[in-house]
Amino acid sequence: MRTNKYILAIVCALSLSLTGCKDYLTEIEPGKTLLDDFFSSTSTATQCVTGCYVPLMWEYNNTYCSEWFIGDIVSDDALKGGGSTSDMGAAYDMENWRTTNQNSLLLDFYRAQFQGIGRCNLAIEYISKMQEGIDEEFTASMKNRLLGEAYYLRAYYYFRLLRVFAGVPMPLQVVRSSADWGMPRASVDAMYTQILADLTFAEQNLWAKSEYPADDLGRATKGAAQAMLMKVNLYMASPYWQSYGLTKSVSDCYTDAEKYGKKVIDSGEYSLCPNYEDNFTVAGENGPESVFEIQYAEVNWGDYGQGFGFTAGSFTQILVRSRSSLIGGGWGFNHPTQNLYDEFEAGDPRRDVAILVPDETLIETPAVEYYLGNKMLNNKYGMYRDPSDIGGGFGVWSLHASRGPLNNKQIRYADVLLMYAEACLGKNDAATALTYINLVRSRVGLSPAATADDATLRHERRCELAMEGHRWFDLVRWQGVDGNGLKEHMDAYKAKETVEVQSHIQEFIKGKNEIFPIPQEEIQLNPTTMEQNPGY
Repeated sequence: MRTNKYILAIVCALSLSLTGCKDYLTEIEPGKTLLDDFFSSTSTATQCVTGCYVPLMWEYNNTYCSEWFIGDIVSDDALKGGGSTSDMGAAYDMENWRTTNQNSLLLDFYRAQFQGIGRCNLAIEYISKMQEGIDEEFTASMKNRLLGEAYYLRAYYYFRLLRVFAGVPMPLQVVRSSADWGMPRASVDAMYTQILADLTFAEQNLWAKSEYPADDLGRATKGAAQAMLMKVNLYMASPYWQSYGLTKSVSDCYTDAEKYGKKVIDSGEYSLCPNYEDNFTVAGENGPESVFEIQYAEVNWGDYGQGFGFTAGSFTQILVRSRSSLIGGGWGFNHPTQNLYDEFEAGDPRRDVAILVPDETLIETPAVEYYLGNKMLNNKYGMYRDPSDIGGGFGVWSLHASRGPLNNKQIRYADVLLMYAEACLGKNDAATALTYINLVRSRVGLSPAATADDATLRHERRCELAMEGHRWFDLVRWQGVDGNGLKEHMDAYKAKETVEVQSHIQEFIKGKNEIFPIPQEEIQLNPTTMEQNPGY
């Protein structure tokens, strides 16, 4: 999949244009292929599954909808940035607790995930019916692997929706008419149960990373499914998500999280990159630390305003680069906060990999390059450059096109090690937790932590994964019983920000602001069964 780097929009357009509605037709329309006839080879089945990955890439439809607009900007790790507070108002509203059910970022994010789910349901239904041996390649192992990828991705899309909106409608079959879509929101418990079931199927049927040919690097693997099973169980163990009435106990969640984390570690398929910054270069993509990445390619064609699916490149690079032409010529979103900068210990090299503090001589127009007094920039996904580029060194501006090639690292092995440490803490095994926390610290030359506790783990996770879109979701699940903790944390963050920043932040409302509203347009499509989240 690395060399294909996404001939996927074409694949999906083909897949979704095929018709399976036969009962009211007397003959097949010329030029059309019935779905049952399309799924006739390993190649066509693979094309369909490849298409299931495509909506993960989507960062633009009517506005920009990258998940880091939630994971970074809503948290204490980043300010919105951009040319002014009015630049991309949907993100401004979200970071300042002003979100309404008309938010365009949330609408596009919501719809992108359901596009992915629809494609997965199509692949699952039709590949399940294909006979093994239909051609030489379509063995039982290949069939199960392709189904495993589709189940993994369906779980991934539903998990993304769940942690932003809580329960959503949960179709598990192809939606062929508006009548099929008229369903209520699934409970949080039902969604977690289904996500675990899909990931369990994937884990049992996917191949190990080393079993894939080089061209297929980037596809879901057994290790990716195990890492997600660990992650989902850690979410389910949290007081916040338990408050939704989950049937799985906290103890069982930690037990399973530890079990699946150990499987990833014991597999021998993954290792930490010797150089931390290699994770954020094009040359380092799908490397030894990569568990699951969203794949991108560099493209130069004009696609602005075309909507979903019209680019194989990532918008993130131009979105987060400085607005100065001397430092990349981007749009200046996702400014790291001083709060995040101060979290790093003295001598921690991860700070300068994550955060670029531009020299004043490179800032051309302070009025649009400072955001509420903040000039810091996301270094991981915008200001990177491969050492082979002219000038050399990490942290220099990018010369890549506006639709960048840098993959989005969704799960790294360091993340796995820290999640495993968290699972061990949940099982009161602090000694093992400390071992894996210190393994992550030693990679960047930091002295070992003396003890393993929640504070140590959370500090390490924040620094290791800074500006990678994890922080907000971690903060939500880490809040205490009855929601105590998150409001207090965000209030304390606000109190330390500048007066200018404070003037924009509204009061955080416990019981409301942990999740976001279901887009009103989606409720209008399903008015008799869709309820809105509390407070919206």
